Amino acid sequence: MARFRTWVSIAVAGALGLALTGCSSTGGKRAEDARKAQQAQGKAAVNTPKWTFSMITHSGDGDTFWDIVQNGAKQAAVKDNINFLYSHSDEGNQQAQLVDAAIDKKVDGIIVTLAKPDAMKAAVARAQKAGIPVITVNSGSADSKKFGALTHIGQDETIAGEAVGDELNKRGRKKALCVLHEQGNVGHEQRCAGAESTFDGKMTNLYVDGTNMPDVQSSIEAKLQADKSIDSVVTLGAPFAATAVKAKQDAGSKAEVDTFDLNEKVAQGLQDGSLGFAVDQQPYLQGYEAVDLLWLYKYNADTLGGGKPVLTGPQIVTKEQAAKLAEYAKRGTR
Repeated sequence: MARFRTWVSIAVAGALGLALTGCSSTGGKRAEDARKAQQAQGKAAVNTPKWTFSMITHSGDGDTFWDIVQNGAKQAAVKDNINFLYSHSDEGNQQAQLVDAAIDKKVDGIIVTLAKPDAMKAAVARAQKAGIPVITVNSGSADSKKFGALTHIGQDETIAGEAVGDELNKRGRKKALCVLHEQGNVGHEQRCAGAESTFDGKMTNLYVDGTNMPDVQSSIEAKLQADKSIDSVVTLGAPFAATAVKAKQDAGSKAEVDTFDLNEKVAQGLQDGSLGFAVDQQPYLQGYEAVDLLWLYKYNADTLGGGKPVLTGPQIVTKEQAAKLAEYAKRGTR
């Protein structure tokens, strides 16, 4: 009898497999529609308590990079039955105050960036004293373990910069401009320094006010007009790439514009040739893994990385890869 039931089960499974195979053109769409509907309804894949996790970043207003990070975090939050809170400030002291506010709310976990580590050190310590586990994300890999975080998820900015220098060499570039849009951000300094360390040519830093795009454009344009030998402009964020392209055009420069980070517009720029290459650190993955790893820690005391950062980049993206990634960038996951 048991053997009969086994064979019946196999037959049913086989029939189901054939049915799915026979209508694969629509079955995949149904599965995707069902997945989207489940997310819209907020259905979790686990039965753990409704923990609250707070993410506090150094983002300024309107930075699309952080929209992608949040998209990843929110999807993981749905899966893990998490109440996800997000706040941000590009001022270090204000960001620290937001961490304090999360501590006062007695959240179950905190995800924080350390772009300005000196301003954040005491706040992270207060979270730990309150018994709240902390994961650092995106920036601050050098200080994460020292500050007592469970792990760091993101891109090693020095390694990413070194990859840029190597790519510029492959492209035969001789003189590059590295555009820093947020003064005091240690990650930005590391990117440009890393690029300079491997670049065989000469690299110059240009500091601009990233909250004022007309100022960014005019500053880059003036630099390109003053020095026609600049053959590459490297921006440190996707929103600044298109602005650099406009500055290059207005200056009558032939410099190639390259950028850190990827979004829909950057993917389009890579395809149409207005951009040379992009360095993708996979921000969606940073948000998703930060929430998921906090959940794993709360549920099973799991940690990842063994005291080392969990790297999500860098990945050099050129015209050849851009078409494949454009669809994902359009939906806000790359």
